[in-house]
Amino acid sequence: MPLFSIILKFEYMKHSTILTLFFTLLVGFSLAGCSSSDDSSSGEGNGGDGNEQGIVPTNIEAAVEIQGQDADNPQGDGSGVFSGTVTATDAVSYGFKVGSGTETKNTTGVFTYTVNSSGTNQLAVTFYAYSIDDEKISTSKTLTVFVEGGTTGGSGNNDTLVWSDEFDGNGSINTSDWNYELGAGGWGNQEVQKYTSNSQNVFIENGILNIKAIKETDGTYTSGRITTQNKVDFKYGRIDIRAKLPSVAGTWPALWMLGANFGSLGWPYCGEIDIMEQFEDKTYIQSTCHWNNNNSTASYGLPIDLATPTEFHVYSLEWNAGSIKALLDGVQFYSLSTSSAMPFDANFFFIFNLAMGGSNGGTIDPNFTSDSMEVDYVRVYQ
Repeated sequence: MPLFSIILKFEYMKHSTILTLFFTLLVGFSLAGCSSSDDSSSGEGNGGDGNEQGIVPTNIEAAVEIQGQDADNPQGDGSGVFSGTVTATDAVSYGFKVGSGTETKNTTGVFTYTVNSSGTNQLAVTFYAYSIDDEKISTSKTLTVFVEGGTTGGSGNNDTLVWSDEFDGNGSINTSDWNYELGAGGWGNQEVQKYTSNSQNVFIENGILNIKAIKETDGTYTSGRITTQNKVDFKYGRIDIRAKLPSVAGTWPALWMLGANFGSLGWPYCGEIDIMEQFEDKTYIQSTCHWNNNNSTASYGLPIDLATPTEFHVYSLEWNAGSIKALLDGVQFYSLSTSSAMPFDANFFFIFNLAMGGSNGGTIDPNFTSDSMEVDYVRVYQ
């Protein structure tokens, strides 16, 4: 082999060996550097900025506001709109769900919702708070929201307002819709009052119907009883009545209905639906249905506790072919299955009255001077 070729080969091998050694050392330092960096990162990974993985939110709080809610309209202004705000410690996002519906999420914790079902709706609202890795906590609230219905038609789904009396303004009742029932004689229940059409017994004041029982100077009692007989009656639907009840012993208020054929058939053949009655014990109210069963009177009633009778509550009836249900502030407490053998598949009219004493009013407080049942509105949906 020529000397020149030998020298070139030697030089190539020498440089190749040097390069190999250089790259070997370089890789070794790089691996050592990576190992040091990983150890340092692992040591810092247990700290963080409060939103790292593994932390579950705490201290969840939620607030809800129903649009138009005030002392006179505790269930809102009828728009059905309410808003909610939820906060929590260590949360990065929030959720909001009504009933069994779809959950809505965002990062602000502020939500707005519109209820579309007409009438009085009781809703379970759940709020959620989420961590960065989707760990969550929740809290719930129960709301009662009123939704104004339309003014025409009747879908059959109890979602269209077909008749109402809002008792707006001041003065007397609308005699196009209402009658005064007059007289005494006990009314079949040993009641002691005399029903009148006097303006001190039945009147509208500041948008509220007042039916007022009064002890007169001669020791007798007067009160009011109004009906829609032969003027307004209907079959089936949902009824909402917002009312405040008396508190004095001996008063017996009732919001109820009789069959429109009462004049021809009489009671109990016409049927009776008591949406709300309050008896001697003022800590509860009761809903009852009465009807004829083989020439005997049949009745079925159930009570529900009412801790604050002197505050406004919504007394409701859901009446359909086959069933009658009663609700207090949107919560059902009474249900009766009906059949064609019963008189509840016909038109009924309203009766609002405040009796004194008798079989269910009990002993009248000897210091009684006056007390009232107040009605904000009555609404019928079909």
